[in-house]
Amino acid sequence: MASHRKSRPAGTRVAGIRTPALATAALTSVALLSQTANAAPSTDGKPSLEEVEKKVDDLYRQAESATEKYNATKEKTTKQRKRVDTLLDDVAKRTQKLNEARDELGSFAAAQYRTGASEPDTATFLLADSPQDYFDQTQLMGRLTSRQKGAVDDYVAEQSATMKKRQEATKSLETLTESQSDLRTAKSTVQTKLSDARELLSKLTAEEKARLAAIEKKKEQEAARKAAELAEQQAAEQKAKEEAAAKESGSSSDSGSTSTTDSSYATKAAKALAFARAQIGKPYVWGATGPGSYDCSGLTQAAWKAAGVTLPRTTYDQVNAGTTVSLADAQPGDLIFFYDDISHVGIYIGNGMMIHAPKPGAYVREESVYYAGESIIHSVVRPA
Repeated sequence: MASHRKSRPAGTRVAGIRTPALATAALTSVALLSQTANAAPSTDGKPSLEEVEKKVDDLYRQAESATEKYNATKEKTTKQRKRVDTLLDDVAKRTQKLNEARDELGSFAAAQYRTGASEPDTATFLLADSPQDYFDQTQLMGRLTSRQKGAVDDYVAEQSATMKKRQEATKSLETLTESQSDLRTAKSTVQTKLSDARELLSKLTAEEKARLAAIEKKKEQEAARKAAELAEQQAAEQKAKEEAAAKESGSSSDSGSTSTTDSSYATKAAKALAFARAQIGKPYVWGATGPGSYDCSGLTQAAWKAAGVTLPRTTYDQVNAGTTVSLADAQPGDLIFFYDDISHVGIYIGNGMMIHAPKPGAYVREESVYYAGESIIHSVVRPA
């Protein structure tokens, strides 16, 4: 991206998750190198399977990060284009008004020429056919002078305002042109990373693809174990909270308000999750916001929109669109953000699982939040 873009704060990392697995493990692997995989060393100078896997993973991660930058730049460009259109429309209207003011000044000049209107003097009085003719001519000249002065003032003011608007429009056009260049750069970056990843995957043999599938299967089993542990932990914590609430029932005036708030959020979250589940099986397409395909932030934005909550377009902004909670306190509907650059997001469904649009080449699906360990979750946000 261009150097003028502001970098996003990394924020505070908490224990977390990995972006999801492959749509098909053999063709679209994005998991990090498994330290426990029994990889055969390369003997022919070619990179090992694990080296290829890690490289593909890195490329997909870079593509996803570039996608969010593309989304942010596209949103900025769209807003700037609307502003430019508004300014140009305003300039056109002001120019028309300026032309009308100029025409009015011309009509005054023509009227003075036709009537011979000028400053009254003794000669005018003496040459007039009658005193009444003199006074009539004097009044006409006075009216023309007063109206003409007002027209001139209006013309000068409108000319100055039009000039300022033209300068503003020119500056906005320059900014728009710069943003469009940034947008093309971001798009090219995404396409290059995806092309490189596809090229690497295309070189794998059938045997290597089978080994990748086995590695992914092992990781899925480990993720399922982690998810089960989390579900058990959350169930125990929830039971403890319910027991504590039962003991304090009626003793706190705030308990009813808290219950109402939780109920309201649960209702909205249920609508968001229902929408997200209905999208399962649709392809990840970078920059897409539905209805036929989504990228990660496009899916979460659309899901919460179905619940009546408007989220920003990008992960960078969605992470600030709500209340940050701990992973232990995560509730269905919460947004879970990944990586230091906040380039991925999923919507939590409970029991250590989420729904998300994983990556290019994959499909919207349910996935364990612990698919690849606990080291890459950035934060959990409750958006409503």
